[in-house]
Amino acid sequence: MTRRTRLLLAAIAVAALLWLLFAAAERALALAQRFLALPAWLQWTLGAVLLVFAAAGLSVLWWLLRPRRRRRPVPAPDRASLERRIGALRERGTGTGELDAELAELDRRRAAQRVYVALFGEISTGKSSLIRALAPGALAASDARGGTTRDVRHYDGRLPDGRPLVLADVPGSREAGGEAHEAMARQEALRAHAVVYLCAGDLTRTQADELRWLSGFGKPLLLALNKADQWNEAERAQLLERLRRQARGHAAAVVAISAGGSERFQRRLADGSVEQVERQRTPAIAPLLQALDRLTAPGAEKLEPLREHAVLAGLHERTGALETQTRAAEAERIVRKYARRAVVGALAAVAPGSDLVIQGALAASLTRELAALHGVRATEVQVEDFVRQARLTLRTGSSIALAVAGNALKAFPGLGTLGGGVLHAFAYALIFDSMGRALAASLAERNTLDQEDAGARLKALLADDHGPRLRELATLTMEAWRERDAGHAGGD
Repeated sequence: MTRRTRLLLAAIAVAALLWLLFAAAERALALAQRFLALPAWLQWTLGAVLLVFAAAGLSVLWWLLRPRRRRRPVPAPDRASLERRIGALRERGTGTGELDAELAELDRRRAAQRVYVALFGEISTGKSSLIRALAPGALAASDARGGTTRDVRHYDGRLPDGRPLVLADVPGSREAGGEAHEAMARQEALRAHAVVYLCAGDLTRTQADELRWLSGFGKPLLLALNKADQWNEAERAQLLERLRRQARGHAAAVVAISAGGSERFQRRLADGSVEQVERQRTPAIAPLLQALDRLTAPGAEKLEPLREHAVLAGLHERTGALETQTRAAEAERIVRKYARRAVVGALAAVAPGSDLVIQGALAASLTRELAALHGVRATEVQVEDFVRQARLTLRTGSSIALAVAGNALKAFPGLGTLGGGVLHAFAYALIFDSMGRALAASLAERNTLDQEDAGARLKALLADDHGPRLRELATLTMEAWRERDAGHAGGD
């Protein structure tokens, strides 16, 4: 395009802009005149409406353009409260060896005062090659399935200024059947002072979620684009810009590197034959080293609070999961205990109740014990109200319970011919098992004694005539029946 053509286009553009400005000004003046011609009350009304719309528009504009705040780190408990929770689990017979070992490792690394850097990312993104480039001479072990690291390995490396650091090569995420290895990688990432997240292209949704998860603990984080030499300069610049947008607010820096590694190609010889050649690519990791140098400049001692926070936050999550599992197992034991007591009471009764109204004292005791297990304070009035509501539910569902009990007993040879006593005892087992499970699930999810929610769950469980639960309850009923008969025989 010639200079004269460019000047002509510029003149046309300026003229068009001026015309638009004059047209807008003229339109604005016309509207102003019409507005001033309106009655005063209508001017005030329209003015108020316009102000509201203007305020709403400015609010939306500010929300879209305002600087994004960095996410607050995941909250972590203090060390003392975490140790108390772990101790309580230990006293209840729960295995806490992994949690105790994590605390011991936290203390060991603090005392060592060495900077730990974890390399995190999906499988086959080049983590092991990067380890070789950062720590020359290190041989990262590979698995036969795609060259994936199978456990955490540590290597000694150095920064450009000579400062030592420990590099952690962790298993790759998204590995088939590798949930345990992925958990291992995440735990090691939390133990490190800084994390390098490695990718080989645009971030997938899973990778973006992992990046957000890591940044949520507040630790220093770098995003490294590996194998950058496979794109030309323009493509690489576009990809880096997309990665910076995805990592904004999460990663301290985004760098492009080439970790090296081996490449294979065919070479044609002078005699016309072809040979397979494998050669090592030269690493180009200077941008990563510079970013790591800046990120770890404060040293291990000053980076330690962030590392400790991440470890304790991770331990908080793991301890919570273990507490939930322990409560679930304890609730199962409590429900089974009361179901057995209900069976024994039904077998001991001379004439079982035809409407299967549950034994009030036993139901109230079950409610109190489950509420105490889940840390829910339930007053006597709340317990009585729940038992009364359960009785109403069972009055309408007693026929269902009897039908389920009768059908279940038919599935076990010999049980269906033992008489109404066994049928009623099994129905009581079904009732108490259903009520206990419904109440335990409601308490665990809502952390309060919600009568409506527990009642809805109870109705669903009473109508459930499938699964191994009925077989277990039938076995429980038969054991109690045999023990009763053995007791009677001994008495004779």
